[in-house]
Amino acid sequence: MDHFLYRDGELYAEDVPLREIAASVGAPFYCYSSATFTRHFKLLDEALEGMDHLVCYAMKANSNQAILKLLGDLGAGMDVVSGGEYRRAKAAGVPGDRIVFSGVGKTEAEMRLAIEGGIRQFNIESEPEMAVLSRVAASLGAEVPVTVRVNPDVDAKTHEKISTGRKGDKFGIPISRAREVYALAASLPGLKVIGIDVHIGSQMVDFEPYRLAYRKVAELTEVLRGDGHEISRLDLGGGMGIPYERTNADPPLPRDYGQIVREEVGHLGCEIEIEPGRLIAGNSGVLVSEVIYVKSGEDREFLILNAAMNDLIRPAMYGAHHDIVPVKEPAVGELPTKYDVVGPVCESGDTFAKGRAMARMQAGDLVAFRTAGAYGAVMASEYNSRPMIPEVLVHGDQFAVIRARPTFDEMINRDTIPEWL
Repeated sequence: MDHFLYRDGELYAEDVPLREIAASVGAPFYCYSSATFTRHFKLLDEALEGMDHLVCYAMKANSNQAILKLLGDLGAGMDVVSGGEYRRAKAAGVPGDRIVFSGVGKTEAEMRLAIEGGIRQFNIESEPEMAVLSRVAASLGAEVPVTVRVNPDVDAKTHEKISTGRKGDKFGIPISRAREVYALAASLPGLKVIGIDVHIGSQMVDFEPYRLAYRKVAELTEVLRGDGHEISRLDLGGGMGIPYERTNADPPLPRDYGQIVREEVGHLGCEIEIEPGRLIAGNSGVLVSEVIYVKSGEDREFLILNAAMNDLIRPAMYGAHHDIVPVKEPAVGELPTKYDVVGPVCESGDTFAKGRAMARMQAGDLVAFRTAGAYGAVMASEYNSRPMIPEVLVHGDQFAVIRARPTFDEMINRDTIPEWL
């Protein structure tokens, strides 16, 4: 459920017409709903009720400071994968003891930053990383909590580019080598082994792979405890999928996921961490764009928008689907027209949809891409020298620009021309 609904013939974000925001900031822009972010976080938190747990928001989904502050104030932890994300989390007021540092390529500088600023744990991905973290921690006279990310070789049954738990993926260490890697971690100065980390993929709408992975984690927990390791925390990753198309099919529910966690690892007495991003942010945002032209081709019509692949890369990168709806509600009984929906970037890949059935559109009309709150603005670029588009946060009948559109001068003046040119 989200809070983007038609009312009086117009699409609203909570109690604000999207057309009103467009008139104020100009299209294209991202618009987020505070109420939807809040609702989704609370559903996940409630799904683990009765278990010692922390919901760590995966910042890579949407890292705007306002969003981090909103979720942090609700009690969320943060899952970060870079020094920049760590700085963003701290700047938003999230304390270090609620920040988990993940990622396969942590640098010494990033490790030092997090140790000095405070960290809940490092999720270690390899033995070389383990050695570097030990050296950095020891040089600072610190002992840092660590988990080791194990790769359970479970197929998440998701897109090739976002599957992370198979034996050929770059993440984690093979679960078959866990005992020797944990023994190494326990022997190194500056490291305190506290648990196990696992994450098998993103946009998962079949929960059975979770069950298989968590069953392996439970077995490993018992083995490692038998080896003398203190395993008191299980980081179970994120990846729960969301519906990108509005159909009659019921989406997977957080409470169903919570039940799997209880059944597979609840008996271990461990603190549970989960790292959702898309499930919290995805349906909490839309991308609003304006029609520039309606162009007739030889065998199709093109809807040419002023948003492009640099603003929303998911369709070009993953072949991802987003529902595209008119901001003005179509009349009852109006027959749809099929369009290829494209942007103005000089790439054939700048295509959002082909043969999409939509209400008849014309230049100047506004459309909204639903489910654009995750992996939208954070993956945007200035390709074709197109300025980054604004982000807007709605709260009831109020809205605020939480990232402004830069001017062309601001964008161009970031470049420096050498004196010898």
